Amino acid sequence: MTSPRAYDIELINVAKSFGHIKVLKDVNLQVAHGEVLCLIGSSGSGKSTTLRLMCGLEICDSGEVWVNSIPMHDKAKAKGIRGHVGLVFQQFNLFPHMTALGNVTLALTHVRKLSKAEADAKAREALDKVGLADRVDSYPSQLSGGQQQRVAIARALAMEPSIMFFDEATSALDPELVGEVTQVMRDLAKEGMTMVVVTHEMKFARDTADRVAFMDDGVIVECDSAEAMFANPQHSRTRQFLARSLSS
Repeated sequence: MTSPRAYDIELINVAKSFGHIKVLKDVNLQVAHGEVLCLIGSSGSGKSTTLRLMCGLEICDSGEVWVNSIPMHDKAKAKGIRGHVGLVFQQFNLFPHMTALGNVTLALTHVRKLSKAEADAKAREALDKVGLADRVDSYPSQLSGGQQQRVAIARALAMEPSIMFFDEATSALDPELVGEVTQVMRDLAKEGMTMVVVTHEMKFARDTADRVAFMDDGVIVECDSAEAMFANPQHSRTRQFLARSLSS
């Protein structure tokens, strides 16, 4: 039995390569219980790989990755994270032949082994939480992109995770639909959900994150409170990135 650790998430001297390309180089990071951390940086900076290491979709080459006291750097033990975390990606990955309710109940019945009645009740509760109580019988083709992403969030929430990971959850959406998804994420933050969010939405990071980590070329250049990061970034590379991102 692994002893509880001080942080919900902790990365210690983490490195990861794909072929000859070093994607992460000696990354150290902690996320406290109930904290919202946003990872920002240009495409290819290592943000998504960092998140994928946290949720077990990749295993680091060296270093340690601890999530809910589970050693994610140990391939044999990493599968223990199932049921602890919820994942929401850029693509919604909904089954087109299933209603919103069906998409959310699927894992509840197959993974959690809940009865249909129990799964339906939990799924309806989760869909209500993301503002879709009136669309439980709608198919993905009948929903907007923002609504489909909210179904994907409901699907993750229905499993009652203690940590939520979001990897560019709004980047596939039309600009006018981004707000409805980020509002759901803000509501989760207010409820004290531990969250790691890879995002290009600087307003969301500034307004919602407790801390922001700026990544560049596989390293964390700077990590600070959202207020300090946006008001007074310390590193010239961070200032350059934020100036370009906030003006676009």
